[in-house]
Amino acid sequence: MKKVLFMLKKMIADFKSPKQRYPIVKDMHSSTLGDYYFVFNENRVSAGKDQALINKFDENGIPINKTYIDVKDKDFVYFPISIGQMGLAIFNTYLNTKSENDKNRFLKFAEWFYTNAEISENLGARWLTEVKLPAYRTPENWQSAFSQSRGISILLRAYQLTGKEEYAKMAEKALISFTKPVSEGGVTSFTQWGPFYEEYTSSVPTLVLNGKIFALCGLYDFIRVFPENELARKLYDEGIETIKNCLPAYDMGFWSRYNLCEASWYPKIDPATISYQKLHVTQLKMLHQLTDEKIFKDYMLKFDKQNTLFNAFRMYFIKFRALRKLGRL
Repeated sequence: MKKVLFMLKKMIADFKSPKQRYPIVKDMHSSTLGDYYFVFNENRVSAGKDQALINKFDENGIPINKTYIDVKDKDFVYFPISIGQMGLAIFNTYLNTKSENDKNRFLKFAEWFYTNAEISENLGARWLTEVKLPAYRTPENWQSAFSQSRGISILLRAYQLTGKEEYAKMAEKALISFTKPVSEGGVTSFTQWGPFYEEYTSSVPTLVLNGKIFALCGLYDFIRVFPENELARKLYDEGIETIKNCLPAYDMGFWSRYNLCEASWYPKIDPATISYQKLHVTQLKMLHQLTDEKIFKDYMLKFDKQNTLFNAFRMYFIKFRALRKLGRL
């Protein structure tokens, strides 16, 4: 019953979520990094409206997530993806206030990413999440392209604020894991569509669409700051081509898929929730603005048009079956 109520609450929140998940920034190409590609509002993020699992904060203002409903071994965890979003939201606050206090609050997030990186010669700098996710059967400490991207975006903004070279060097080390397959500790699944940067790393490709798109943001931030860096450009260009190639596979005809995971234990089809459908639309709008590639506008319009009440109920019929298979209902 607890799981049913949890999912019902999420469904109601889905219906109430804004049509455009986040405002999209206008300047995406300047060498000086301002607001992130999606403008995160600090009040919304800290209140759990954009990151529902943010539950409390440590003495430095770093958020600590409540673990998901099917996680049994831990109640709270430092989640690099959420930490990055909160940090970028505070950076947005700083851009509006220009106060030393807000600047210092943001720099605490840069210090968190700097001091909490796991560093190795082969894999560079990685930010691991220290809790298993049963739905994807991740290991206890798992790497994520989404986390890598968040770390890069935070560190590069801190580098430009402070001039500290160590932040830029750590961000560069974070690129290395994009060159390695998941099986070797990297964050990339090499697929029929091209290299797919994984939000959730497992023994099989999970192919979460929104996480892949967010991963590209950190790579493009690196190009903006260091346009001569050939590796960052290669990773970004190949990542854009992969999205262009795989987008049709996410189209269910009436809705979009959350992922393309084909693991035997995973549901055959796992559709996006309403909030993720809206997020896909917002992300594709951003990609079209960033690249001027027509395919992103075409699928943005298609997924937006699909978001009707009738289609949402069709989606939830499939979604509930998927949740039952995952043990979340």
